[in-house]
Amino acid sequence: MVTDLLKEKKEAIEKSSQEYGMLDEGTVRLLKKEEKEARTTVYHRLARQEPQCGFGELGVCCRMCYMGPCRIDVFNSGGPQLGVCGATADTIVARNLLRETVGGASSHVEHAMEIAEILRDVAEGKLEAYKIRDTEKLLSVARNLGINTENREISEIALEIAEASLEDLYKLDRKPSRWIEKYSPSSSFKKWSALGIVPTNIWQPIVNAMHRTSMGNDADPVNILLADLRMGIVDGYGLTMATELSDVLFGTPNIIHSYANLATIKEDYVNIAVHGHNPALSEKVLEWAEKLQERARAIGAKGINIIGVCCTGNEVLMRHGIPLAANEMQAELAIVTGALDAMVADFQCIWPILAQVASCYHTKLITTVPYVKIPGAIHIEFSPEKADEVARRIIEIGLEAYQQRNPARVFIPNHPEEVYAGFSVEALLGILKKVDPEDPLKPLIENIANGNIYGIAAIVGCPNPKTRKYLFSERLIKELLKNNVLVIVTGCIAHIAAQAGFMNPRKIDEIGVGEGLKSVLKALGGAAGLPSLPPTIHMGSCVDNSRIGVLLKAVSEKLHVDVSSLPVVASAPELITEKAVSIGTWALALGVTVHVCPPLRVLGGPQVADILTRQLRNITGGELYIECDPEKAAKELIRKIREKRIGLGLRA
Repeated sequence: MVTDLLKEKKEAIEKSSQEYGMLDEGTVRLLKKEEKEARTTVYHRLARQEPQCGFGELGVCCRMCYMGPCRIDVFNSGGPQLGVCGATADTIVARNLLRETVGGASSHVEHAMEIAEILRDVAEGKLEAYKIRDTEKLLSVARNLGINTENREISEIALEIAEASLEDLYKLDRKPSRWIEKYSPSSSFKKWSALGIVPTNIWQPIVNAMHRTSMGNDADPVNILLADLRMGIVDGYGLTMATELSDVLFGTPNIIHSYANLATIKEDYVNIAVHGHNPALSEKVLEWAEKLQERARAIGAKGINIIGVCCTGNEVLMRHGIPLAANEMQAELAIVTGALDAMVADFQCIWPILAQVASCYHTKLITTVPYVKIPGAIHIEFSPEKADEVARRIIEIGLEAYQQRNPARVFIPNHPEEVYAGFSVEALLGILKKVDPEDPLKPLIENIANGNIYGIAAIVGCPNPKTRKYLFSERLIKELLKNNVLVIVTGCIAHIAAQAGFMNPRKIDEIGVGEGLKSVLKALGGAAGLPSLPPTIHMGSCVDNSRIGVLLKAVSEKLHVDVSSLPVVASAPELITEKAVSIGTWALALGVTVHVCPPLRVLGGPQVADILTRQLRNITGGELYIECDPEKAAKELIRKIREKRIGLGLRA
């Protein structure tokens, strides 16, 4: 009997894990190759977890203390309505949500802090490996922060920016964080001040969030959700500082041409992937790859081919045109090609399975961050002081591994997809200035007003195996484009959009872009020397969602309207990480409608769900929207844009 049940379960898992839905042929072939050679795929692992815990999905499982874990029966089946301590479903849901947001915000804040420390050391002349590449951006950041630039050396200004940035992390006074005050839209900052949720520093909200959600503290869901909004604002600080200072150190992106998908791995080259989120190491890897090209040719390769994975991939694409090879979920498939010689990782979204998959091939997985180690990987500790030494060693490991490659095990998909990326705010304004040098935002605003651009949707986040095989993101984006909604993408959604051809201007007539939006993209593309701007606008990695925040601030302040009044929506259509939760919380605090799928783990708390999906509209103007049908989600997002247009008196 038990044997039969186990057999049936195994057959169900095998069937579920081998259904690849609407995925493209190259991806399916690599998944089958991985299944055969590495005895695993993401779909096998997901199938073995199903059915996943319903209490966890609804957010009603509490493991904050050792009287539990407790779980609340929200199915009205006679189970417990309170935890051992008396916590309700809403208390548990709110606490869990805040801790998720802390996880995301902490990731972005530490990222920003590390970049600020590099800037400080460069300014003080302590680091020779890096330099300030964009002095214009440096001066812009200084002006934004209210730092005097007159008659001062660049290094002096840079040092004051770095010190002001780091001071926001740990200062003790009660003044608002300078980055948050200066970079937030004035209407949003005013609302946050009235609510009493403006952070005065960064460490205290994080410490407080972990304290208040521990056993025996804050049990009021409303009070906890206010802390959650404050944590979202902290996240916005981390995003903005990381992006702005990275532009100062590594250069502000401009329009750039490249290619996307796993076909960018080259059979005759030494292939090295950069994976993670921090450009500090990948910038040096690019430098040393160039310096050691001759070494690659000496061992029979045509050269060294650096490819980008996840958001480090976005960073090096945006600034250098490095091919955008694989999103977070495809990282293991890059190894499965059998032609990847090394993968170097910094932090965030580095799946532990990579070491197991790499062990089946000649590929060397290299971790570099002291707090991101994976059993089975080579660990070479990176620090800015050792940047050149570490980057050189990584390239040498790739060269050594190339000589172990087995050509018989190589399969690389065909047909890389053409991509145009590099759309920083500065790059967009540069194009718009060619249309109206005196008032560059005017052409954008006029086209929103006349309906050529019906609204703007920021589609961000990750590829989730629960939704990926149904091409959720592609279907959502296509519907929005068809209805003249300008789509901005970041993070691993940018990989998905690139692979689908949504960043190829030459495909603008093929993919059903609405006539109004198409006319704008072609006109602006002409100004930029292209046949068109691409159907979706790639603004960078996940921290670069801050670029969208900077654009929102500029438009809302120019028009003297709240961010919540603008016809702008956001979506994390394949939500995975705590980082996406914290970014979405920041957007809710700004006053933006935020769509997610899979559902945020709040549905087990009726009061929490009602606040986020309905009542928040009267507080910040933002609202949470959950829908796991892409066409229905697009229809509702367009309806919400329509409401905003009517509110502004625009043609709806």
